Amino acid sequence: MYTRLNQAQPYALALFRVVVGLLFACHGAASLFGVLGGAMGGGSIPAGTWPGWYAAVIQLVGGGLVVLGLGTRIAALVASGSMAYAYFKVHQPEALFPLENGGEPSAVYCWAFLLLVFTGPGALAVDRLFTSRTTDKGEQERAAEPSTPVAA
Repeated sequence: MYTRLNQAQPYALALFRVVVGLLFACHGAASLFGVLGGAMGGGSIPAGTWPGWYAAVIQLVGGGLVVLGLGTRIAALVASGSMAYAYFKVHQPEALFPLENGGEPSAVYCWAFLLLVFTGPGALAVDRLFTSRTTDKGEQERAAEPSTPVAA
C-alpha cells in the first residue's frame, strides 16, 4: 500500500498545487475585477490602494503561476508572505486566534503555500520541463567524466 501511495505522491501534490493556486487566483480576480461576488461582497478594489489592490495582484498572478507550476517555489513564497502579512496586520489585531479574528483563510493559505515552497510543484508542472532538461544534461555530463579514485 505504501508503495502505491509513494508512487502517487507527485500527482497528489500536483492536484493540491492546482486547487490551492486556482482558489487563490479566484480571490485575486474577485478583488480586481469584481467577478465571482467581488471584493468583500461586491465591486472591486480601486487600483493602487494599499494593501488590498497589491494583495489582489499577488493573489491573481501568484495563484496563476502556482496553477501552471511555473516558478512555483518563488510564487508560493511571495504568496505565503502576503498571507502572513494579511494575517498579522489585518486579522491578528482583532483577536489572537484565527477562529475569533476571521483569519482562517489567510492562515491556511500561508501554510499551504509555504508547504509548496519546500515540496516543489509535484508532477505535471511547467517547472518540470526546464528542470528535467537541465538535470538530464548534468547527469549525462557527469556520467561521461572519468571517475578518479580517492586515495586515503
